[in-house]
Amino acid sequence: MNSLLREHCVACRADSPRVTEPEKQELMPLIPEWNIVEREAIPRLERAYKFKNFVEALAFTNRVGELAEAEDHHPALLTEWGKTTVTWWTHKIKGLHRNDLIMAAKCDELYAVE
Repeated sequence: MNSLLREHCVACRADSPRVTEPEKQELMPLIPEWNIVEREAIPRLERAYKFKNFVEALAFTNRVGELAEAEDHHPALLTEWGKTTVTWWTHKIKGLHRNDLIMAAKCDELYAVE
């Protein structure tokens, strides 16, 4: 089992620590389908999930939204025909926090039960 799945998000402040390079090297293999992308000079985790149609993509988007509410950590979501793109980053620190990796793993778990 992915160790990130046993964790829960913690409240972040502006001085919360970003994920370090050694942490990335340790944890990114646990979420291998995710990529680190940079937008507006902010690193973010991103993955596009594929579906058969818009209805399935929308249902997944809604499940990610429910998860985000439960963990009080919210992603950017783009729902299209046959695809949902999920992007995680922590606004308060303008970068990646462990919460983002936890939520990426939890999204993968939601997708696996599709």
